[in-house]
Amino acid sequence: MRLMILTGSLLLALSTSAMASQIYKWVDDQGVTHFGAQPPQGQDATSINTATPPPRAPAPAPTTPPASDDAQQKAIDDQVKDQVAKQEAERKKYCESARTNLAQLENNPRVRIEGDNGELRRIGEDERQQRITELKKSIDETCR
Repeated sequence: MRLMILTGSLLLALSTSAMASQIYKWVDDQGVTHFGAQPPQGQDATSINTATPPPRAPAPAPTTPPASDDAQQKAIDDQVKDQVAKQEAERKKYCESARTNLAQLENNPRVRIEGDNGELRRIGEDERQQRITELKKSIDETCR
């Protein structure tokens, strides 16, 4: 049974290319392109080969950049790496400070902060809980 199915599938696959008919292409008097199995009488038609795929375009040859471009690219890469390292150091410093502030807010119910005029003021429980929530959210978003 399997042999019959395999043989039938193979014959069906091979027969499609053998049964393919010729296709013709022509342009009529109005400039419209037509395709058909029969060429029109009285007009020039080109035969289209449907059995073989169109040729592939050649792959472009790889080009090597000049040495001066390599030096410029290396300088740019180094500059970007320095910026990334600096940003990472600032992020770590911020995370450490935020975690310290969060620990202070969670462990001390009486917290004093410096106000706008430079004087210390004690914050209430609602403000303390709000600051704890904001710090936790900031730490989750910024610190890994």
